[in-house]
Amino acid sequence: MSNKEVKAALKSARDAIRNKEYKEALKHCKAVLKQEKNNYNAWVFIGLAAAELEQPDQAKGAYKKAIELEPNQLLAWQGLANLYEKPNQIDVKGDLADVYEKLLELYESGDKQKWCDVCNKLVELYHQERKYLEVAETWQKLIRMKQEEGAEKAELHQLWKKMIQLLKDSTRNQDNKTGQLLLTAFEHALKSADTVPGEDHQNLYMDFIQCLSKFPHEVARLEKACHDMMSLYPTMSYPLEVLCLHFVHSGTLSEKALHCISRLLEMDASSGPGIICFGIKCLKEKKYKEAVESLTEGLQKTNQCPAAWHYLAEAQMKIHEHRNAVLSCNQALEALGTAEGPNLQWKNLALQLKAESLIKIADADAAEEAIKALEQIVDGSSDPVVSALRGQAYLNKGLMDQASKISQELLLSHPDLAEAHALEGFIHYSQKNYGQAEKSFLNAIEKKAGTAEYHQYLGLTYWFMSDETKTDKGKALTQFLKAAKLDSYLGSAFCYLGNYYRDIAGDKSRARGCYKKAFELDETDEESGTAAVNLSVELGDMDTALTILNEVTGKARPGTAKWAWLHRGLYYLRTGQPSQAVADLQAALRADPKDSNCWESLGEAYLNRGSYSTALKSFRKASELNPGLVYSIYRAAALEQILGKYENAIATYQEILKKTENYVPALKG
Repeated sequence: MSNKEVKAALKSARDAIRNKEYKEALKHCKAVLKQEKNNYNAWVFIGLAAAELEQPDQAKGAYKKAIELEPNQLLAWQGLANLYEKPNQIDVKGDLADVYEKLLELYESGDKQKWCDVCNKLVELYHQERKYLEVAETWQKLIRMKQEEGAEKAELHQLWKKMIQLLKDSTRNQDNKTGQLLLTAFEHALKSADTVPGEDHQNLYMDFIQCLSKFPHEVARLEKACHDMMSLYPTMSYPLEVLCLHFVHSGTLSEKALHCISRLLEMDASSGPGIICFGIKCLKEKKYKEAVESLTEGLQKTNQCPAAWHYLAEAQMKIHEHRNAVLSCNQALEALGTAEGPNLQWKNLALQLKAESLIKIADADAAEEAIKALEQIVDGSSDPVVSALRGQAYLNKGLMDQASKISQELLLSHPDLAEAHALEGFIHYSQKNYGQAEKSFLNAIEKKAGTAEYHQYLGLTYWFMSDETKTDKGKALTQFLKAAKLDSYLGSAFCYLGNYYRDIAGDKSRARGCYKKAFELDETDEESGTAAVNLSVELGDMDTALTILNEVTGKARPGTAKWAWLHRGLYYLRTGQPSQAVADLQAALRADPKDSNCWESLGEAYLNRGSYSTALKSFRKASELNPGLVYSIYRAAALEQILGKYENAIATYQEILKKTENYVPALKG
């Protein structure tokens, strides 16, 4: 076949392809290759025809052969790109990206429009594969090309915005280079915006600031962006809110931070971040109840702020709301997710605070949960304070050997650690080794004098050690007073002071004041509530007693606060108000249906009201629960007599007399 015949065969192949006669085209190409096995065009035409005949492997082989022959010719690369772009081609995205890269190289000095088209395709491909760095670098090449061509500012602005859109999901798995390219895109988009200030520019600025807030190392850039936006949009609270949340997360409230907080709250008193920051300020100023209120309110508006949840838990711990503190720590941990970088520090703090709260709850289940929380603290095993907490959790769970082992190890490795001596004290106290406990708590106080709990436990040690230390004003009383002074929210310290003034000093009025304070601090403290009511009655101050009882019963859920319902029911019974007594005693029984004395009192209330049948049932129930309640059995017999059930009444009287021969009311009955 002559050169002329080769050209004619290639022309025939081209015409056959144009007429969609692909098999015919292949025949012509094969004829050419017999003569010229390295004919570039013949291999390209085979690739094209084979692709149309759904023979992708043959097509791919033909294009690659052509590329091998002429690596810088366009046709084969274009054909290979078209082949890989077909929907039936799978697992070729990596190869297609390489083809696009080569096409960009070939188009660069020629057809700019085609270069841009391929560039767009390559970026789309990288975006599907979530190769964000490649997306950013390729899109920047496109922008550079447009700049060289003298593109208008508006077109470049749209291209920078498109780059932001392409990279917006990259912050979830951010490498530093991609992050920097994204931030650069934001800065260029902001500079190239047409209308400044304007709505689009404002929204873009907000997105830029939100993006910056996800980069812990870009603090200076974030602060500058917020201040620049405030200059342009002085009525916008958003940059101030972001700054405030940044200060919260940094863990410091500087003068600059306090200025931002006050400025934000002046602008918008209902701002979630502003209220959160105010709550943290209250916490730092030891206004714990105000801190809890503000942080709770702020988190209802801005709940995805793990540091704020931690601060709320801290404030709740200060006022001894331990169960609420555990819930807040859980919220912090949920918001943090799988933490890394600065968030890891917050996660460790939240886990430690959760464990401390659970240890204060002081039951075995809470102790088990505390141990699990402590195990999750990164590098917690090397932290002696974490080890001391683990020892306390073991102690609460009843695992004395493990607690003692930790205590001994800590005292050897960290003899100056207050928590190590305190743990030893808790162990001795639980074993009633009061002499040893005294030494341990004195050592703990020497190392850390400002801890109320250590003074309280030293006071309790003196209380149970001997009558001498119990009554010595310089021992138990002094320690309880110090504990109450150091922690004015520690209800149990005021309860112990009440015990001292009532049982040792005989000062009912002062004792009542202490119990009342203890109960105000902890409404679940039945001992203090009951003592405050009883002492008020003894002091002839029924108004105070009723105020306490009314407050408790007014808030009580069904089946709770038995002591308050019972006390008020007995008061109504004594003061001739049987209907009110019945209602309260029934409420008390809902909390504890097996209290025989309560059933007896209810029977008395029904009797006073004239409800004889129900009174009879109540007295019978009381005697069933406690056969030793002779009065209830007698009352049942008397009611049977009133109701005309004489035989039953006689039998019941005889039953009483078998047990108690000289029980006069029964003989009389």
